[in-house]
Amino acid sequence: MRKVPNAVLNAIVLHTTGIAILALAFPLAALANLSGTPTLSANMALSLDTGTTSSSGGDVLWSGAMMTPQGKATAYSLGPVGSSAFAVFTQSTLSSFGPLYTSAAIPASTLVVGEVFAVHTNGGNYAAVLVTAVSGSSITLQFTTFGVNSGPTITAVQNNYGNIPAGFANSGIAQGALAQIYGTGLSNTPTAQITSLQSPSAAGGLPTSLNGATVKVTSGGTTVTPAFYYAGNTVMAVVLPSNTPVGTAQMTVTYNGQTSAPFSFQVVQSTMGFDTYGGTPEIVAQNPLTGALYSYASSVPPGAEVAFWGSGLGADPAVDTTAVPGAFNKNGLAHVYVGGVDAPIAYQGESGPGYPGVDEVFVTIPMGVPTGCNVSVVGVSASGVPTNFTTMPIGNGPCSDPVYGITGAQLTSLSSQTNVANGTVLLEISTSPATSGSGTTTNDIAVASFQSYTGYTFGSTSGLVSLGGCTVNQTVSSSGSSGTTTGLDAGTIKVSGPGLSSTTLMSEAPFLAGFYEAQLAAGSLSSGTYTFTGSGGANVGPFTAMITFPNPPLTWTNQAAAATVMRSAGLPVTWTGGATGTYVEIGGNSSSSSGSAFGSFTCIAPVSAGSFTVPSYVLAALPAGMGSVTVENETNFSSFTATGLNNGFAAGFVAVEVNSTYN
Repeated sequence: MRKVPNAVLNAIVLHTTGIAILALAFPLAALANLSGTPTLSANMALSLDTGTTSSSGGDVLWSGAMMTPQGKATAYSLGPVGSSAFAVFTQSTLSSFGPLYTSAAIPASTLVVGEVFAVHTNGGNYAAVLVTAVSGSSITLQFTTFGVNSGPTITAVQNNYGNIPAGFANSGIAQGALAQIYGTGLSNTPTAQITSLQSPSAAGGLPTSLNGATVKVTSGGTTVTPAFYYAGNTVMAVVLPSNTPVGTAQMTVTYNGQTSAPFSFQVVQSTMGFDTYGGTPEIVAQNPLTGALYSYASSVPPGAEVAFWGSGLGADPAVDTTAVPGAFNKNGLAHVYVGGVDAPIAYQGESGPGYPGVDEVFVTIPMGVPTGCNVSVVGVSASGVPTNFTTMPIGNGPCSDPVYGITGAQLTSLSSQTNVANGTVLLEISTSPATSGSGTTTNDIAVASFQSYTGYTFGSTSGLVSLGGCTVNQTVSSSGSSGTTTGLDAGTIKVSGPGLSSTTLMSEAPFLAGFYEAQLAAGSLSSGTYTFTGSGGANVGPFTAMITFPNPPLTWTNQAAAATVMRSAGLPVTWTGGATGTYVEIGGNSSSSSGSAFGSFTCIAPVSAGSFTVPSYVLAALPAGMGSVTVENETNFSSFTATGLNNGFAAGFVAVEVNSTYN
C-alpha cells in the first residue's frame, strides 16, 4: 500500500467540508422567540427565559397580591394598553426602555386584564407580558420573550462526503464513518473549526467534546459517544463509533447544558460516500504515485490507477479516534463504474497511514472507458446499493466534451471565477401525457435562460454528464442548494426559421428572472436552421444564435417498457432515427409516496447506438413511487457570444415523456 502525504490528506478533508475554512454568518447560538400562556397561583414563580413555573426563582414571583422581579430581573409596567399594543412590541422596543426597568414589585391593583409589563430577564432577554385573566389569587398571562437561546437543534445527519439525504436506499451512516450533523445552536463558535487534524493520535486522539458540545448516539440499546473532527454553530463532523449497532438510531447534541431533541437516522454496515469538490459532483481523484490531483486541465488518462477518498466502507473499531497505523481492507464495494464501465478495484479500506473514518479506493481506469470532462463515477455494493454519483475528467491533458462544445481549459477558467454569466437558448418539440389522464399532447417551445452562477459550481453542477454515463440527483423537501444563481436581463429575444415567422419570447421576470419562453403553434418546428436574436438588455448585450433542428426525428420504439420501472432490473430503451452525430438523453424521476424524497437521473448515449439500458444501480438511487421517463434526441451544442456573457450555448431537441411507476 502506497503512503499518501499527510499534507494531501489534510487538503482533501479541508476541501471536502468547505465550511471548515469559511466563516459562517450565523449567531453563536440558535435564537428564537419563546411564547406561553401560564396561569400562576399564589406564590408561584415564572421563568420567562424557559417558560417554566416553579415555587421559587424564575424572573417574576406572583404572591397573589403583587408581581415581584426575582434575582437580577427587572420590570416596567406599561399600563392597560391591551392586546393590540402587546402584539407589536419587539426586542428593540423593550430594550429602549432601559432605565425604566426596576426591581420594584407591581401591585395587584395595577395588574388588571389588558395590563402589559416588560421584563428584563435573568438571562439578559426582554419579555413582553400581557394580563389576560385575574381570578382571586390566580393570574393568567400571555408572554413573548425575544431572542431566547433555544438550545441545539439537529436538522439532518448525513455522510460527511456523500451527503445523501434521508429517504433513499443509499443514505444512512455506516459504522466507523464520518457523519456531518446540520442544525442550529450546536456549539459556541460560528465557524466549523478543524481540530486535531494534524495529529489525531496526540493527547488520546480526536476529542469527544469540542467547543462546548458533545454528541450521543443510541441504537439497539447501546449508547456511544462519537469523536469530533470539527464543531460549529450550524454544522459539525464526528466519527460514528464502529460498535454502534445497525438499525434506527437516535442522536442528541448537548451544548451549554441544553440537549437537543433526539434526531432519528439509520446506522448501516456500509454506505460509501466519495469526496467531491466543494459540494459539486466532481470527485477528488489523485495520482497515487505523485500525490497530484487530477483536474479539468489535467485529466485522468485511460489505463492509469487513481485514488479516490471518502468514508463509509465499514467498521474498524481500532481507529475510531486515533490515527490509522496502516492499510486495513474493508471491501464495502463490489464495483466502481467509470463511464458505465466496470473498473478493477485494486484496494479499498482505511487510508494508511491516515485518519479515523477516512477511506480510500484505488481503481484502474479501463482503456475502453469514454473520455470527457464529466465522466460518471459511482461505486456499488454487493447488494446493489450505489454511492453518491460523481464525475471526473478523463482524457490526455485538458479534457474535452465535443458534444457540449466545451473543453477543460474553458471549464478551468470559468470555474475559477467568482461568478459565471451563462446563456442558453433551446428549441423543443415535446410529447407528454395529457393532463386529463388520457392521450398525449405535443408542444413546440422556444426557451432561453440567462443566469449568473457561483463560479466554483459552474463546471460540474451544470447537469451535464459525458457520453456513456449516468448521473443522479437526490433531494428532500427541506433540502437547500449549493451555490447561487441570479437572473440576467437580456432584453427582447426573438426566434425565426423554417415554418416559423419572427416570434418574441416572453420574459418570466420578476418571478423567474432571466428566463424567457414562447409557446409556438403545434407543428411549427421541423428540420432546418433557426435563428435566435437578442436586442440586449441591462446585463447581456445583443446576440445571434443558430440551431439546426434534428432530422430525421427520433422514434422511441419501446415506450411501454417505461410504464412500470423495476428498479432492481434496469430499464432498456431502444430507438430509431435521430440526426447523425447527435446523442440521446434518457431521463427519469420519481417521488416517494409521502412526497418528501425526490430523485432524478440522466443518462447520455450516442444516437448511433440505437439502445441503452439504464443500470439498476442508477434506478436504486431513486425512491419507489410515481414519476416519469423521458427520451430525447439533442443536437450537439453550438456556441454564441454576447457582451456580459462568459458562455453561450444553443441546442434543439425532440422529447417524449411517459408516466411511470417505480417499483
